[in-house]
Amino acid sequence: MKPSTKIVENGIQALEAVKELHNVGYTMEDIYVLAHHEDVTHKVAVMANVNEIGVKEEGVLHSLANLVRSRGDEMRSKLQAIGYSETEAGHLEEELDKGHILVISVSK
Repeated sequence: MKPSTKIVENGIQALEAVKELHNVGYTMEDIYVLAHHEDVTHKVAVMANVNEIGVKEEGVLHSLANLVRSRGDEMRSKLQAIGYSETEAGHLEEELDKGHILVISVSK
């Protein structure tokens, strides 16, 4: 199933979006956050008790490749790893470039 994304402007809105998803039945394991800056992604994920897109989702080879990729390439790779097409990942990466945060829900 294709992931669903809510694009928010800041960490407070991201926490609210996570709470809304939790209230409609998503578990914290089904929710990811992604921001352009890794430290923002990590802080929001910790505060909301949700996931960052990592080795589990991408696989070891893609995660290692991200060490030498640009941040934009890395973010697109992460988005594709959880089910977005290349085109969708490119559009979402543009939103990240604007400073937005993605709150992503997936069904397992």
